[in-house]
Amino acid sequence: MNQMVRTAKQLGAYIQDARVRKGISQQQLAEMIGKHQKTISSIEQGSDGTKLETLLLVLAALELNMQISVRTKAAQNIGDIF
Repeated sequence: MNQMVRTAKQLGAYIQDARVRKGISQQQLAEMIGKHQKTISSIEQGSDGTKLETLLLVLAALELNMQISVRTKAAQNIGDIF
């Protein structure tokens, strides 16, 4: 399933959904990547300050890929982009 993500909250929600679909707890995911459970909770809440390396570890553990693409310029104002 492909999902457009443009905010930390959207990414966190997607990660949480993927984790739950796999039947993995936050604690189990944290142990898989060598981090604390509160780190996973923070990511899923869309909090600022997550290291890119940690995010990539989470995505790999959940067997997810990240794809970067160019945004379309159809939006008329900044609010439409986010």
